[in-house]
Amino acid sequence: MYLWIKAIHIIFMVSWMAVLFYLPRLFVYHAENKDNKEFVKIVKIMEKRLFYVIGIPAFVITLITGLSMIFMNPGLFKSGGWLHAKLTLVAILIAYFFHNEYVRRRFEKDACDKSGKFFRIYNEIPTVLLILIVILVIVRPF
Repeated sequence: MYLWIKAIHIIFMVSWMAVLFYLPRLFVYHAENKDNKEFVKIVKIMEKRLFYVIGIPAFVITLITGLSMIFMNPGLFKSGGWLHAKLTLVAILIAYFFHNEYVRRRFEKDACDKSGKFFRIYNEIPTVLLILIVILVIVRPF
């Protein structure tokens, strides 16, 4: 059963990461095209659907399966500090995910004043976190 949960965890983690990569990219386009009312109308719909239809379910299933694996194998905490570091980075990723919803709501109200350049940099955060998390899980450096 553990391996099935792990497989589901990875599948939904990939879906969640897709949202974390794509939603800030939509913010780039939104910020750079604020004057194009038709585009803004469409991108607002895309942002909301991406977050709620794909992001929330993928996040919830990723979280449930991740916690399930820890519950099923609590000895992981004794395998080194890698898991503690990974969980810390995951907590940052979760905060980033919900910050995306804050930003999306600001855009929805036409109240976001950040530039496309800001969001191009902001968009790199999940990439860096994903790289670090994968290294921790696979290499287990400590």
